[in-house]
Amino acid sequence: MGVIMIILNVNIYTMDKDNRIVENGYIKTDGSIITEIGTMPCAENFDGNVFDAKGKNLYPGFVDAHTHLGMFEDSLCFEGDDGNESTEPITPQLRAIDGANPLDGYFREALRAGITTVLISPGSTNPIAGQIAAIKTYGKRIDNMIIKAPSAIKFSLGENPKSVYNDKERMPITRMAIAAMIRESLKKAKKYHEDKLKYLCDPENTEPPEYDEGNEALCRLFDGDISAHFHAHRSDDIFTALRISEQFGIKCVIVHGTEGHLICDELEDKCIGILSGPFMTDRSKPELKSLTPTSPGIISKNNIPTAIITDHPETPIQYLTLCAAVAVREGMDRTAALRAITSTAAEICGISDRVGSVEVGKDADFVIYDGDPLDITKKPAAVFINGELIFS
Repeated sequence: MGVIMIILNVNIYTMDKDNRIVENGYIKTDGSIITEIGTMPCAENFDGNVFDAKGKNLYPGFVDAHTHLGMFEDSLCFEGDDGNESTEPITPQLRAIDGANPLDGYFREALRAGITTVLISPGSTNPIAGQIAAIKTYGKRIDNMIIKAPSAIKFSLGENPKSVYNDKERMPITRMAIAAMIRESLKKAKKYHEDKLKYLCDPENTEPPEYDEGNEALCRLFDGDISAHFHAHRSDDIFTALRISEQFGIKCVIVHGTEGHLICDELEDKCIGILSGPFMTDRSKPELKSLTPTSPGIISKNNIPTAIITDHPETPIQYLTLCAAVAVREGMDRTAALRAITSTAAEICGISDRVGSVEVGKDADFVIYDGDPLDITKKPAAVFINGELIFS
């Protein structure tokens, strides 16, 4: 058990499945995990470090479900560009944790904005780009910041891989080739997975497959332990992601889903999540022609799990709550927008057992506001990670 911390006199917005609000409440932690939530008794009943919130509002630490934080570093060009290994199109063996620098200045800005959890992802130049990691935003050594790694495998469809490999005059330069290369890789990995299972069931009479790091990474998709995160903007690319996922029986999450609001009737029963954004950016390429901040609201109102993302550095990470506020201004339900950067984001990304809501047994990650976190004039008054007061 770690150092006990008690937060007193606080209004707790749990963002749990019931959206409970505990007025004039308290939270007790054992240093990293929430152990008690309740309404205020007498303060003298508490033993431990005490933080008096003085009537402010507490939310779970915010979750940005798709970033390249620490992989495209602040104020650097090639020297700090570690997000895209655009020398080979199929690279599932790459790990985001090997390319992210937790001492990059944007980690501090994320913390100051109340963002306590991020998914860091390889970029989108490769049809299969590598392994995404869910991490905390506080720490010096990334190994000590991990929530789940890998938490997903990054796939990319559309213009990005097309343009990169067209410039190199090598495959893939069409959407057909991108999909074909992904299918070929998944078929090989599925056979590898089957051969591993056969060996584990009968090691005396079968041989294990020759070890392959890329296939090992993709095998976790077939175990159902992680999801495939498909970078897809256009509706046809979204449908290609669904087609491939259904063919191989893997969990699918759509990253960006820029045209998702145009095809909600086709997505509502597909058991997918959409990481919507970035929409506070320009239409820098043809596949972004339908970009609109109304999209996350439309998608969520059609009962499709929706998170709001910055895609940092496309939109700087400290503006995650601003993105949510803009989504509300453009028609998204306010509670849905808050959940899109807390509990829904965590659920889509398979880390809701740890973060995303304020519940006993979950990580003690909180952000405290004197007011509304979607008010753009407000900043966090305090941020806690793993029960530790990071700043106030």
